[in-house]
Amino acid sequence: MIVTGVLGMTSCSGGKDKQGTSQDSIQKPVAEQYKDIYKGEYDKSKTFIVISKKDLKLTVYAPINGDTLPVAQFPVCLSLKKGQKEKPGDMKTPESEPGEPFIIDAIIDAKEWFHDFNDGRGSIRAYGDWFLRLVTPGHHGIGIHGSTNNENTVPGRASEGCIRLHDADIITLKEQYARVGMPVIIKQEEQGLKSFEIKKTK
Repeated sequence: MIVTGVLGMTSCSGGKDKQGTSQDSIQKPVAEQYKDIYKGEYDKSKTFIVISKKDLKLTVYAPINGDTLPVAQFPVCLSLKKGQKEKPGDMKTPESEPGEPFIIDAIIDAKEWFHDFNDGRGSIRAYGDWFLRLVTPGHHGIGIHGSTNNENTVPGRASEGCIRLHDADIITLKEQYARVGMPVIIKQEEQGLKSFEIKKTK
């Protein structure tokens, strides 16, 4: 895939369903944007991200007062096809192995990044303002970014492997939460809550 203005390859184009219809062309209401869950103080150097394929959510967590609590949550669009990514072009989002989260290794200005989805629209802006590049062993070009000209795919399944947020949300994520070196856990398709995500009752 060639993306104008991008150094390297990304895996973020729209997909087509079994009938050949572009998923990006399906009209649906724009979902609620991010939730600012925790408004108190916390150590931002210890935050991490969990992405749920099952729930189509990206949640930022932080250790707070001896617990691990959600501080923000965003709806996401993930890959068109389900399952663990195996090779380039398989339209799947990679899943991190237990105890081995992916890492954000660069936060890149993507305002001038263009892509041709081969749907008649030509080369258009497609990544929002920022691309949070992930280190995903065995795979390249995977990141968290905006959904310019494809806002109606969030939340949903339409990308080739990247994680799309609403354009406003990628700005919020970058400015308020994300950092280089931040761990990112991407769960398996039907994986439920991790132990730290389960609210403890006294």
